[in-house]
Order: sequence, then structure tokens, then C-alpha cells
Amino acid sequence: MYPYPGALTESQPDKVAVKMVDTGKTITYRELDDRSTRLVHALWDRGLGEGDIFAVMSENALEIVEAYWAALRAGMIITAINYHLSPDEAGYILQDSGAKALIVSAGLKDTIAEMPEAPAVTARLAFGGDVPGFESYEDVLAASSAEPLGILRAGTDMLYSSGTTGRPKGVAVPLPDRKVDEPGDMMVDVFGKMYAMGPDTVYLSPAPMYHAAPLRYIGLTTFMGGTALVMPKFDAEESLKLIDEYKVTHSQWVPTMFVRMLKLPEEVRAKYDVSSMRIAVHAAAPCPADVKRAMIEWWGPVIHEYYSSTEKVGVTLIGPQEALDHPGSIGRAVLGIPHVVDDSTENFDEVPAGQTGLIYFERDHVSFTYHNDEAKTKESQHPLHPNWGTTGDVGYMDEDGYIYLTDRRSFMIISGGVNIYPQEAENVLTMHPKVLDVAVFGVPDEEMGEQVKAAVQLAPGVEPSPELEQELLAFAQEHLSKYKTPRSIDFHDELPRTPTGKLLKRNLKAAYSAK
Repeated sequence: MYPYPGALTESQPDKVAVKMVDTGKTITYRELDDRSTRLVHALWDRGLGEGDIFAVMSENALEIVEAYWAALRAGMIITAINYHLSPDEAGYILQDSGAKALIVSAGLKDTIAEMPEAPAVTARLAFGGDVPGFESYEDVLAASSAEPLGILRAGTDMLYSSGTTGRPKGVAVPLPDRKVDEPGDMMVDVFGKMYAMGPDTVYLSPAPMYHAAPLRYIGLTTFMGGTALVMPKFDAEESLKLIDEYKVTHSQWVPTMFVRMLKLPEEVRAKYDVSSMRIAVHAAAPCPADVKRAMIEWWGPVIHEYYSSTEKVGVTLIGPQEALDHPGSIGRAVLGIPHVVDDSTENFDEVPAGQTGLIYFERDHVSFTYHNDEAKTKESQHPLHPNWGTTGDVGYMDEDGYIYLTDRRSFMIISGGVNIYPQEAENVLTMHPKVLDVAVFGVPDEEMGEQVKAAVQLAPGVEPSPELEQELLAFAQEHLSKYKTPRSIDFHDELPRTPTGKLLKRNLKAAYSAK
């Protein structure tokens, strides 16, 4: 039987599908099947049908999984909205998506009250309390039909990019041309098989569920019959405690989380048994080679990396031994044919192995568009090969097909006509024991155009000083060419990151540009 929402309900009805570790709330496979079925009927009764979009905005909650199952098993499209956004930003996504229904947590009622109107939304449901203008989610489900849905067309998601370089854009993919029980789901066929996920999987998710990876991997865990443990937010020591307590087998992280766990005191790290972990996946941002090596030394050969994106342009995979053999690589492609091109040439010509360029993946067809943004969609396509797509990452490929990222095109610093990729300096400074977080970016310079600046968040208990700035600059210059080394360092109480770990460099650059 091909894995899909509800497939295992009869064989393991009372097994916990998802648990919220902060509250202890759980949902079994029988309950998830019943509640997602009722939600589908409720949305149908309110005018939604195949191909229609509905939005969910909530803190991490079981109801998000119910909504995800409902969409994917009934040919609808779910858009998860970042609940940290301002009312205007959240309202923009709701309007831009064209969602016909909105499901929200009552904990966000102040934000919801200030959101601009979205005329396309005709159905509004709220859980966890009353929200003016919204029906009670629980009452609606209780009154809805529980009649089995049968085997319908598969649905999908339309998630929005994090907007690190501007307004978030909806990544629209065609509705799958298959029934839910037919092969063709990328999460199942690539990641489910690669990471051997199944009924014995205990998956820990420490990230917000509005982000692509947590939402899709929690869904994958339930398709495969495992149990997903959901944290309300990441905490370094709490993560280790949960791995020990629940004997977690699978998990997913971003490199920032690895750094935070590695910088816990040794006596804290030693308190917890992490030997149950079989697969610890990281993605979303490049991981410094030293960080990955340290994690493998600590957790064993269980650290796996994949490179992908909300757009699903392509996928690369790399295992623990490969990572040690090819330090800094994100692996080789398993979906799409990679091409590295020189985007300064008229035809975006391919470059030889080892030379840096813009990374594209060739697919049989254009796999996505940016919703309501034809110009951005065209910008993501190769000018001569519209089935080659990019998300703007820069890097190179070696003779064996291993890909190495150097940075994003939008983060490149041009100083005195020389291209500098700040990720190299970030990787070095991250490993200094007095540094908790770091961002490197370009700031205006009258002579050079831009100069390299570092913003540093210090480890707890470390105080900033001119002497410390010089210590960090000297440390960076030990490992970097002089032109890549920051000219100066500013200390910050906290650096702006999204809850998924992505650094908001535009916020830092804007602040310095305004000075």
C-alpha cells in the first residue's frame, strides 16, 4: 500500500500520530483520520472544492496536522502563514494566496483583528477560544459528516518563501495528477525511503510548522505510520532531554541549532543519551564543515544533510561519511540535473568544475511558479532553458558531482570590484568559543563601494570590548584571506533570525545603509 494520509488508520488506530511535548496533547491515527475527514466535509459544505486554497495561521498545534491531512487527501491546497508576521504582512499573504478559507488559533486574535480584509475568504474557523467573526472549529467539526472520503485526488501545499530579500512569494506547484494512493509523492519517494522512515519512527520537530520542512516532515512521519513529537519552539537542552526521554530515532535541524547545542556546557551535554538517534537531518542553510564534524563526533554517523527549497527546484543528499570525505559539500543531486553557470554572460554559460557560479537544476518541466509574480518566476529560470530553475544560490561543483555552496547571490559583497561571499567568514567566526551567532554583510564604503562588516552576538557571560573585537578579527584572519576578513565587528544583543533559523541580513544591511 502506498503511504498516504489515513492509509494506516485501520491497522494502528490507537497509536499516537502526533504529540505536543509542551502540553502533552496527543492525537491518534483514528482521531486524525476522523477529524481531517470532518474538516474536508466542512470545507466542502462552505464551497471549497478540488484545487481550492485554504490558509492556516497558528502556533505549533495539532490542528495544523489535521488541516494538512485534509488538504492532501482531498485535492486541496494548504497555505501556512507565519504567525510572527505583522497584521499587514499576514494579510498580504492571505490576500495574495487567494485562499477561500482561513483557520486560526485564538491565541492570535489580536493580529487577526488588525489584518486587512481578504474578500476571497468566505469561511473562517478558530480553535482554542473565541475569535470575533469566526466559527468555532470544534463545533464545526462536531457537526460535520464523518462519511469516509474514499480515494480522491492528492492535494498539495503552497507555502511562502521567508522573504529574506523582500515580500514573501507563494511557491505554487501544479496540483498532483494522481490519486492519494498512487506513487509520486516526493517526500515519500525520496526522503521516506532514503531515511528509512516507518511505523517505528519517532520524529522530533523543533521548528515552526508554517515552514516547509517541519510541516512536510511531520506529514511524512504520519504517512509512514510513525509518531511525531512537536516542540513549541527550539531550546538546546530541552531538545537533548526529549531525545533521551522519547528515544527519538529521527529529527531535523538547522545549523544554528547544532551550534547552540554544541555550545552547551560539557556537563549538560553529557547528561543526555542520544544513542537512539538513527537519522538527524539538517537543511535550510549551509552547515560549516567544523560544526558538522563536531556533531558527528558527538552523535555518531547519523548526521545527514539535504539541500532543497520550498520551490523544490532540485534535491541533493549527503551522508555522514561523505560529509567527512567532502567537507563543506551539500552532496550530489538526486532530483534534477545540476548546472553551474556564469550569470554575468549573455547566455548564462556553464562554468568548469571547481569554478563558482549560479546553481540551476534541470527538470523535465517547470516545477513551480511564484504566485502572482511572473517577473520573479522568469528571473528564476535560465534565459535559454526555461526548465532550469534556481533559487539564487551560488556555489561550485567538483569533478565527482559534489556541490558546494558559497552563498546566496543577493548576499554577495562587491568590494573594490572583487566578489566576496560572506558565508566563508561566518563559518569561521561561528566556531570561536566566545561567539554565539554571527552575520557578515557589506556596508557602504566611499572608496571600495562596500566593505565587509561582521555583527556578532556573544556567548552568555561574555562582555563586548575593543580588545575582544581585535581578538575575533585576528582569529578570522588566521583562516581567511585578508580581503575576505571583516574590517570591523559590531556587537549585538541578538541577531535577527526567523524562527526557522534564517538570518535576516536585509534588516542589518538596511540599518547600516541608513546611517
